[in-house]
Amino acid sequence: MTLRFSCAALTAALFASAAFPAAAEQVFNRIASFPVALNLPSDKKEETVTSAEIITASGDGKTLIYSDSPLGAIGFIDISDAKAPKALGALMMDGEPTSVTASGAKVLAAVNTSESYVKPAGKLVTVDIASRKIETSCDLGGQPDSVAISPDKSFIAIAIENERDEKTNDGALPQMPAGFLVTIGLKDGAPDCGTLKKIDVTGLAEIAPEDPEPEFVSINGNGEIALTLQENNHIVIIDGKGGKVTSHFSAGTVDLKDIDTKSDGQLAFSDKQDARKREPDAVKWLGNDRIVVANEGDWEGGARGFTIFDKAGKVVYEAGSSFEHAVAALGHYPEKRSKSKGIEPEGLEAATFGEDKYFFVLAERASVVGVYKDTGGEPTLTQILPSGVSPEGAVAIPSRNLLVTANEADLAKDGGARSHVMIYERSEAKAAYPQIVSAQKDGMPIGWGALSGLVGDSEKDGIFYAVSDSVYGNQPSIFTIDATKQPAVITSVLRVKRDGTAAQKLDLEGITLDGKGGYWVASEGNSEKLVPHALYNISAKGEIKAEIALPKELLEGETRFGFEGVTMIGKGDDATLWMAVQREWGKDEKGTVKLVSYNPKSKEWGAVRYPLEKANEGWVGLSEITAHGDQVYIVERDNQVGDKAKLKKLYTVAISDLKPGKIGGELPLVKKTEVYDFLAVLKAQTNGYVVDKLEGFGFDKSGKAFAVTDNDGVDDSSGETLFFPVDLKATN
Repeated sequence: MTLRFSCAALTAALFASAAFPAAAEQVFNRIASFPVALNLPSDKKEETVTSAEIITASGDGKTLIYSDSPLGAIGFIDISDAKAPKALGALMMDGEPTSVTASGAKVLAAVNTSESYVKPAGKLVTVDIASRKIETSCDLGGQPDSVAISPDKSFIAIAIENERDEKTNDGALPQMPAGFLVTIGLKDGAPDCGTLKKIDVTGLAEIAPEDPEPEFVSINGNGEIALTLQENNHIVIIDGKGGKVTSHFSAGTVDLKDIDTKSDGQLAFSDKQDARKREPDAVKWLGNDRIVVANEGDWEGGARGFTIFDKAGKVVYEAGSSFEHAVAALGHYPEKRSKSKGIEPEGLEAATFGEDKYFFVLAERASVVGVYKDTGGEPTLTQILPSGVSPEGAVAIPSRNLLVTANEADLAKDGGARSHVMIYERSEAKAAYPQIVSAQKDGMPIGWGALSGLVGDSEKDGIFYAVSDSVYGNQPSIFTIDATKQPAVITSVLRVKRDGTAAQKLDLEGITLDGKGGYWVASEGNSEKLVPHALYNISAKGEIKAEIALPKELLEGETRFGFEGVTMIGKGDDATLWMAVQREWGKDEKGTVKLVSYNPKSKEWGAVRYPLEKANEGWVGLSEITAHGDQVYIVERDNQVGDKAKLKKLYTVAISDLKPGKIGGELPLVKKTEVYDFLAVLKAQTNGYVVDKLEGFGFDKSGKAFAVTDNDGVDDSSGETLFFPVDLKATN
């Protein structure tokens, strides 16, 4: 049974939660973001890779503990004040921690100590949370993955995966030794190693029955263990007290429709996959009679969603492609992952807050958390929360109305975001995210992302147009945004065409109106990819009417950091386009970049020099230029994220000072005035870390200003897009 989800219903729900905050509806909002690199030991370099993977909380809900596999440690965070988490350090574990779970004042960590794939080994380590010292250790006889404690705290279950080597025989099963399940009795919160019981789960699955690969465990109130065998596409139910298998069943397959299966630089939800193996990862009990599984896939399958089963294996609910569609409407769909597993639902959490039963679905590649109300039948998607990059684990703390996610990706080596722990609070409030969503077209969400340039409509208040950059190089687009709605809505999309087909070799970074019902767009070139630096005049139907190449004098010393915005000053024959070059080119005086002019009537080029702020780290450049009144507004930013971000500002230059000189000759230096600092605003929008790319800024007809961030198409990014009004009268 596949139940279809209505994107229109989600959009309506999002509007309702945003527009009517006085209602009694409770929502989750992020209240804090913690970079786990703050827990690095003093003898480690700042750039050492860290990762928050599986996370748990102490009995009083005031301390978080997470596994950090790359560091070989477990980390501790003080959340006595949940809005101001504090680093408590990391404890090295002499191995690779794979999972953690709290037991009263103790935390139990599964640690992989394997010599090789064919000689797996591991241990269960008991750590006192208060002193953060190791107390005991139990040998597990294999490589552990997931752990779970029974609700009555009488025993712990550990999935011993003995994982396959994906480089051996293309990762095909079987690859011995086989995995199994371990249970250990608990006494005063600590495991009694002498009670260790090894439970055989071979001979059950239809796929490689001799080589089960246990992945995830969950225990219900009756002490029953649900165990997923991911690569085997199988689920096993076990009596935790007696250690007997009571039922088992194939996770089965799903016929998927309306999905994107091509990593081709465009978003098109028109493909299908028949008989797709679910290959579930995480599993959680919903009460004592149903389980929910996240169908990530790890070998031959992955059904891109989640499924609810009863204990006998009957499908109670199948999400199909509905979660992906809801994610796509928020601009979080990872197009580069289309070919394999889409958004990759991987982690799960389930908890009751007040009278409401929830489960939370973590989409690893989309970097979001779907918040579902468990109705007993078809669940209701109430929110999608922004997480860090690649959420892996979550823990709910209902006693404090908190939800916490652990996000594993650490992009420090690429200058990106660090691994983060995110904290959300449930309260009667306005949903802070999303800030922009898309409507449907032909029954499917309008796929979007990587918004860069922004311009307001000249006739309608609250209407804007935005372009997406080269992430979607085979689908260059101009989006219409209705900013009078909350969240704002992408109401339609105009595909940019050349001779009737999708225009190639474009990297759209700026847009302005041409005064004739069409647009001028600026394309940031990249010679290495044969993408030219150019201006394009686009008709109201999306057809390229004119392509303007840059003069050779301007192209001397060019780099890929070209035009990052375009605006128009004047009308008719006096109209002049002004473009902001992002960074210095070869012959530019260090610390200055060009603002370039072009008159479409006379075809004359010119330029002035603009002074850049000095970079604290990385580089500083321009991201947008917008004319309004007697000023042009320029976004200047560094390329840093999180705590390293120091410069995200808005400056003005008087239009009267824009007196272009001849390119190749001496150019005048303009004077700039700072009018707005975005740093605090960017963090306060959703209480996440400061994102890198503030790339769009514009005014609507009435003069109201809005800004938008570029989410990089969810590639090595959290995928968050911030679209928000800017009060230029305010100080910050």
